[in-house]
Amino acid sequence: MCDSARLVLTKGFCLRLSSSEGDDEFEAVQALELKHPPGYLYGEQLRSCRVADFTLAESFYPLGLKTPIHRHEHALLCLIRRGAYTETCRTGIRTHQQSTVFFLPPEEEHLSNFHSTEVRIFRVEVDPQRLECIREHSKILDRPANFNGGLLTRLATRLYREFLQIDETSPLAIEGLVLEIIAEASRSRPTSGRQAPCWLKQARELIHARFSEKLTLAEIAQSVGVHPIYLASEFRRCYLCTVGEYVRQMRIEYACRELSTSDSSLVDIALQAGFADQSHFSKVFKRLTSLTPSQYQASFRS
Repeated sequence: MCDSARLVLTKGFCLRLSSSEGDDEFEAVQALELKHPPGYLYGEQLRSCRVADFTLAESFYPLGLKTPIHRHEHALLCLIRRGAYTETCRTGIRTHQQSTVFFLPPEEEHLSNFHSTEVRIFRVEVDPQRLECIREHSKILDRPANFNGGLLTRLATRLYREFLQIDETSPLAIEGLVLEIIAEASRSRPTSGRQAPCWLKQARELIHARFSEKLTLAEIAQSVGVHPIYLASEFRRCYLCTVGEYVRQMRIEYACRELSTSDSSLVDIALQAGFADQSHFSKVFKRLTSLTPSQYQASFRS
């Protein structure tokens, strides 16, 4: 089997997709089931705490670490604080990048490959009884899911700050934020009624490519051949926000990446992200993340 073979997990098996002969072929390999108890994760745990029915912890994963196929007894909510890695589970191969929030249901078989950089992950383990209690009153995610940026990343960042600065009111704040993250993740899960048409996907790709420019709704609509009003209504229906909110989100996500990985000044980051000046950038950043740019940058250098 060639080194570049791809892996996809199914229940109890690892399907290895090989192209060493020029033609793709699948080989089913019995998966060794490693079930880890609550609190056990690969990597080095840096800090942890227990609040209500939740266990919060931050861990460090060295470059080159490859985990075996395993599963966890408890559901996990995670925020990638630094680095990137790939994870293979039953829904396929996912790349978790910095600021990604992801959900992993209990008993979900997966393996992780920290192949490119060192990684820091902030995670929340949810006790089974609390998960069932939530499920009685609301639909929640029942499969792995990734969320890149937006409200979920902002909520997870606020939760991380509470985790770093525990005081007498932190338990209440932490419990509320965890429940809000679970609710928002469940609300944002893909549904058949929110499939974006091709032209709308093209509009979003345009925003991704030119978020730092002064795009207008009319310009975006013209580029994909629809009326601006139709673009605005369909964008909100499929992506749960307005075009303007999405552009602002892209700018803040860019700023977050730069603040955590580069030595650029706040002025340069603000201008490169598309803001008129540092003052406007700082106000929007604080409103969306509950942190100043300097505070956010400091959290990645502590």
